[in-house]
Amino acid sequence: MAIETVGVVGAGQMGNGIAHVFALAGYNVLLNDVSEASLSKALDTIGKNLDRQVSRGKITAEEKQAAMGRINTTMTLADLGQTDLVIEAATEKEVVKQQIFDALLPHLKPTTILTSNTSSISITRLASRTDRPEKFMGFHFMNPVPVMQLVELIRGIATDQETYELLHEVVRKLGKTAASAEDFPAFIVNRILMPMINEAVYTLYEGVGSVKSIDESMKLGANHPMGPLELADFIGLDTCLAIMNVLHEGLADTKYRPCPLMTKYVEAGWLGRKTGRGFYDYRSGTPVPTR
Repeated sequence: MAIETVGVVGAGQMGNGIAHVFALAGYNVLLNDVSEASLSKALDTIGKNLDRQVSRGKITAEEKQAAMGRINTTMTLADLGQTDLVIEAATEKEVVKQQIFDALLPHLKPTTILTSNTSSISITRLASRTDRPEKFMGFHFMNPVPVMQLVELIRGIATDQETYELLHEVVRKLGKTAASAEDFPAFIVNRILMPMINEAVYTLYEGVGSVKSIDESMKLGANHPMGPLELADFIGLDTCLAIMNVLHEGLADTKYRPCPLMTKYVEAGWLGRKTGRGFYDYRSGTPVPTR
């Protein structure tokens, strides 16, 4: 089976990044969202990101134009049914993902491969709700998708070898590197990364250091390109909290208990860059620590 057409569910930060890299690699992309405004914003973002690649000499203006021409949009989920590969990139809530797959199933070709960009939720459990668990995989891209080189491939217990090999080849064609992860909570990257971020929030919560001192300590003392609290704001505190909850519930270990301060920020709607406030306040244009 050859994969030529790709359906992407969700036009947010991850979805538009996934659409970007697939279109640039020569695939025809159908991008879906429930909001026309989100789809327009996604196309605008993709165009600007491609322009940035042109200005840096990574691609030509002709390649940018061709990539934009390969992306179409739709607000009708059923339209994705005739694509060869569907990538769900909706919010990190299992019930939402299940609803999307339930709505897609009646419209899919028998050969269509289903995947989820989930960063923590059980692939086996998501696949079990579909009519094709053998053709279902975790396809976890890193943020920002056009820049980050890694893609985690996660097989559910029923995923067949052909599906895995097809997606491994897709990753190669995208110019990225695949890492195979077993289907355990948060897989590899977030199993390691999120507890570090959570511990940084505990360090702030307990008054060990301020936002600025924690981030500067990790950048200058551990050579991290971003501090953990700055990174949490970039990812989205709601996403960080959702992953920590999956780890805590899935592994039943108190070391994964989400910091109460992270929960408080999420309850306040301070989710990071996307809402203008998180561990930093971004509303003035210059990030200012909130603690």
